[in-house]
Order: sequence, then C-alpha cells, then structure tokens
Amino acid sequence: MNILVWHVHGSWLTSFVQGSHTYLLPVTHDRDGDGLGRARTWNWPESAREVSPARLREADIDLMVLQRPHERELAHRWTGRAPGRDVPAVYVEHNTPEGPAARTRHPLADRPDIPVVHVTHFNRLMWDTGRAPTAVVEHGIVDPGPQWTGDIERAAVVVNEPVRRGRTTGTDLLPGFAREVPLDVFGMGTEGLPEHLGLSPERCRPQDLPQSALHGAMARRRLYLHPVRWTSLGLSLLEAMFLGMPVVALDTTEAREAVPPGAGTVSNRPEVLRETVRRLLADRAYAQVTGAAARAAVLERYGLRRFLDDWDQLMKEVVR
Repeated sequence: MNILVWHVHGSWLTSFVQGSHTYLLPVTHDRDGDGLGRARTWNWPESAREVSPARLREADIDLMVLQRPHERELAHRWTGRAPGRDVPAVYVEHNTPEGPAARTRHPLADRPDIPVVHVTHFNRLMWDTGRAPTAVVEHGIVDPGPQWTGDIERAAVVVNEPVRRGRTTGTDLLPGFAREVPLDVFGMGTEGLPEHLGLSPERCRPQDLPQSALHGAMARRRLYLHPVRWTSLGLSLLEAMFLGMPVVALDTTEAREAVPPGAGTVSNRPEVLRETVRRLLADRAYAQVTGAAARAAVLERYGLRRFLDDWDQLMKEVVR
C-alpha cells in the first residue's frame, strides 16, 4: 500500500513508517513545515520515500494519513484528489483539545468520509467529533533497549517550549521538584528556563539534544519526571519506561493507564511525587526494580508489533 503522510510528529512517525508499506513523504525545496521529508535525526527505512509536490499528482496513493486540518486542502491541491472522496483517508489526532474539552468541536466533526484516529482513549473521550467515525490506535515505540544506569543523581524532564507552554506542561511545578532533585530539562525552546523559574543553573539545566543522543542522556539520570497537565500521553514518558527508567508522573490524561502499580508513581498530589523522588535518589536498588517493572509494562502494552498490527487492521477496513 502507498500511504501519503506528512512528517509532523517525528517520534510517532518513526514507529508508523516501520510497517510493511511504502510511505510517501512530501518534501519541499526549503523543507518547511509542509515538506520536511525524511527525518534527519531518526533512523527510517528506505520504504519512507520523499516525494515533491509536483510529482504527487502522478503518484499512486492508496491512503492519505492527515494530521492537521489544513492537510485536507493541501492534499487536494498537491495530488488533485480529495481526501475521503477520491482517495481513502484517515485523520490522526495526536493532541487533546486546546480549548475547554466539553465545548471543543473537532475540525473533522460530523464528516462521515474521514475517520478520526486517536492515539489514546482519553483523547477520543475529550474530543467532540459528532457523527464522524472514530477509532483508537494506541502508541507503539521502537524499542531503544534497556539503557538505564541512573548514575547521575538528577531527574530527566523532556518538554518542548516549557516557558511558552507554562502550566500546560507543568512548568510551574518544576521549582518544587528542584528542591528535591536537580533537573535536566531536555527539549526545544528550553533556553532561559532557569531564569524564568528563579532557579540556579545547577538545579535546572536546559539541554536541546538531537534525538540520537537523547535516550542515552536520559538513561543516565536517576529518574524520569513527567509533570505534564494537559497534552495527550507524552511519548517521552513511554520512551523513558522503555529505557528502564523509574518514572514519576502527574495523574492526568492517560498516564495511569501507561504506568501500572509498581512501575512508577502516578499522583496528583505533589507531596506524594516529591516523596517518591526522595526515595529514588536515596535507594538506587529501588529505582532499578521500579524501572525494570516500567519496562516490562510498556513492552506489553506499547510494543511496536501491536501498534503496526492495529494500524494494518484499521487500514484494511478503510481501504476496501
């Protein structure tokens, strides 16, 4: 099957392109947001092929995978075929609603021709999609292997643009955790974070690492901290668990589904999370056992094979 899909969320797409299909990735001369082409920091198979907009009109396309509202018009303009009418299409919803969940309509609400595929059951519950058909295909991760050593007594946090996104990503909670454990905050747009929070550079170190170096750096930290309030189920949380890291997370969105008892601590009480942080710092053996349980849990639920099988089944139902 030839699948047209845009490079929007690199971590998710890294797993998606591991399937048995050919993936057509639009690429523009300046590699802007609508034409990034292949990833430069992830390892993608040769079946993920770059295609210029000019060549898409002649390309054989069996399925269009949309991820942003404007891609419907973009796909029509570039291919000459309307998604859902001329070519089967699905819309992958990666995010929670940005507005009040009870009153936020999905951009594809009530459209009968393009199923909305959510990455978590929580997302499907929160979005109002009206009469549009919906499905859930939970995340699957390319296993980076058990890399945790925990020799650096700091907490890893992975978040993009924590200053701009503020309470959404739990940025305001970081000073409280920094009193218990020094933080290494990995992600884009993290510069200026210590000054913004009034923390010393030693208690909060922002770092923007390429994907190829991120997992190794995370795995050396004693624990993974996930203070996110509202942004779907962060893939970095699942990746930390695959690495064998003990995790401490807010009990929001679908974190509790991902982190069963024994695999980490999930709570909406900051004092409970801080207590766990102190114990993980003081007891490396406890951290190791918890991290091993986290890895076992994530392998069972969020493995790559299950993810690809679920997508294959869904695509068979859409492409008849």
